Amino acid sequence: MSTSGFSLFLALLQLIGFLFPLRISAIRKDIGFLEERSCRTTVQGRYLISDDEGNVCDALSLESRTRCCPWKGERFSCHGCNLLSQCCNSYEFCVSCCLNPSRTLLEKVVKVKVAKPSTSGTYKTVFDFCAGRCRHNSESVVHENAYHSKFHHCFSLTSNASGANLTQVETRLLGIDVIVGRQGDSCDAVCKSRGQLCVMNKLTLLNQCDVMQRYMTCKGSCLASAGADQPAEVVDDAPRDLYPGACLYTRTQSMLSCDGSHQYTRRLCPCA
Repeated sequence: MSTSGFSLFLALLQLIGFLFPLRISAIRKDIGFLEERSCRTTVQGRYLISDDEGNVCDALSLESRTRCCPWKGERFSCHGCNLLSQCCNSYEFCVSCCLNPSRTLLEKVVKVKVAKPSTSGTYKTVFDFCAGRCRHNSESVVHENAYHSKFHHCFSLTSNASGANLTQVETRLLGIDVIVGRQGDSCDAVCKSRGQLCVMNKLTLLNQCDVMQRYMTCKGSCLASAGADQPAEVVDDAPRDLYPGACLYTRTQSMLSCDGSHQYTRRLCPCA
């Protein structure tokens, strides 16, 4: 190649470099893309909304694009809640309070049945649990048509085992008279004698050893049994094979009944 040809070639290379500069860049590993905020919300209230981040806001202030409450105010607010009973007078604040990780753990709620039948599913997220649990339930009403307390949105998990917190149980029994019946009487008869009715959905709370020991003698024994007359205490003059003086509770909740009775037991009854 001649000198002039080589010079022309270099000039051409410089022109290409000028027009198409070589760009060398390293791959940046510290650049991330922020995911757009998106929320699930409650739909029950006319004025308030709770989102799945634990915020409560006015329904009109909900962000239309993200469906989230604005980031302001107190998160996981328990305004109007009784933290002892874990019940609130507002559905939205019940959900917000329930969503606090210090109060509700995912590993516990995913084991909870959505409904009583064994074929029912379980909650998938803490928000699903709180939104479902805080709705009105059978434990909130007396005689199926009236609330026994203004704190009728509850997210607590009912415990059927011995050792349940007595203070919490008593809080959930506000407005209920717990009566020890006479030998052989059903709870229907016990409550009727006082001009009241037996509150069926409160029998679960009484069906616990520590609760029965609060109202009955039990003489040191609390035994699992099976019968429609439980929770109950066996009378002292009962046959020995019936464990005189012992308190009896049932592990089969479906057996709890207001009209059950036994000739050798005295029932513990919720009346209102």
